[in-house]
Amino acid sequence: MKAYAWVVVALLVPVALLNYLDRQMLAAMKFSLMTDIPDIGSEANWGKVLAYFKWTYAFLSPIGGYLADRLSRRHVIAVSLAAWSAVTWATGQVQSYDQLLWTRAVMGVSEAIYIPAALALIADYHRGGTRSRAVGFHQMGIYAGVIIGGFSGYAADHPQLGWRWMFEACGWIGMLYALPLFLLLRNAPASDQGSPGAPVAALRELLSNRSYLLLIGYFAVPAMAGWIVRDWMPAVLKTEFGIGQGRAGVSATVYWMLASVVAAFVGGWLADRWMQRTSRGRIYTSAIGMCMVAVAMMGVGYSPRTGMLEVAIAFLMLFGFGWGFYDCNSMPILCQVARPQLRSTGYGTMNLVSMSLGGVADWAFGSLRDFGVPLLAIFAIFSSAAFLSILCVLLIRPAQLDATS
Repeated sequence: MKAYAWVVVALLVPVALLNYLDRQMLAAMKFSLMTDIPDIGSEANWGKVLAYFKWTYAFLSPIGGYLADRLSRRHVIAVSLAAWSAVTWATGQVQSYDQLLWTRAVMGVSEAIYIPAALALIADYHRGGTRSRAVGFHQMGIYAGVIIGGFSGYAADHPQLGWRWMFEACGWIGMLYALPLFLLLRNAPASDQGSPGAPVAALRELLSNRSYLLLIGYFAVPAMAGWIVRDWMPAVLKTEFGIGQGRAGVSATVYWMLASVVAAFVGGWLADRWMQRTSRGRIYTSAIGMCMVAVAMMGVGYSPRTGMLEVAIAFLMLFGFGWGFYDCNSMPILCQVARPQLRSTGYGTMNLVSMSLGGVADWAFGSLRDFGVPLLAIFAIFSSAAFLSILCVLLIRPAQLDATS
């Protein structure tokens, strides 16, 4: 059982990689898409492309989470991978702005089901002192996907490849991996703490939990900053520092994602060790990470005034290190406030709020840029929100909801 618990993580890491690779490619290849699809037109319209994915993802996340609590998590994960990979391939075939909007919307539907089911399955298998580390290793797959996606700008600029080739190749890889994943992945033994109940009852139970509501706030508000960095930093660095699309994509993703990989390992280890002394160990570890995120956002916004790309990269790395501490502890903290049968539903509802705000943030960022609002002022808004969210997590009161949480 213990050995297979880590096999589950290993099987899901490539899925997490593809999950975020498919998203990051769009940001890194922005200028190629806007050149080939001229009716995109403006920064606000590009923000809408990013937002459509998030809004459909947000709407379907609670439904996907509830299905993962009621049905086989193994089936939900495999079907989700196959579906979003097919949509990734289809994205490489679009010819107009409207078609791009539709493929991003459908992508949100298919990807919304995966993360709640995957993290809940990992939590099912890792019930003791390995939960934060196991989630951290899974999140490393996400970071690897963002890193690889950062290089896609080079593929988009290559005369023999292009942005369409990137979407087609990644789509095929995901569809091919879905079959062995389905055959090798197994559900965890059933818990004896009951069923999730009807959808309304499950949601009522979660929303009547004060600590869960605080966790939603803590999870959702910083996500706006995270999506701004993921979706807009390649374009910001290209514009502000006058570098090429390929270099901008790499500079905006690789360094802070590598920092996140290190931080996910360190933060997972620290949280699991801290939990041996206090049930708030994961909360404290996550709060430390969010402090780093808030400071880094201000630094990133200020960096163009220095004229040095290295300054922007340094603050992005600080952002990544803080994000790793935060990211590897979100599901483990949820496990301390929601019973096992509601974890996918709970995480899906958290995604509903965070992705909705992320979509608003993407659209607002593009609109503010169109209106000429200074970059420092924009980033200061998101930095302030991250600082305020720390209060939410520190007010959470963890409970003992499984034998070895």
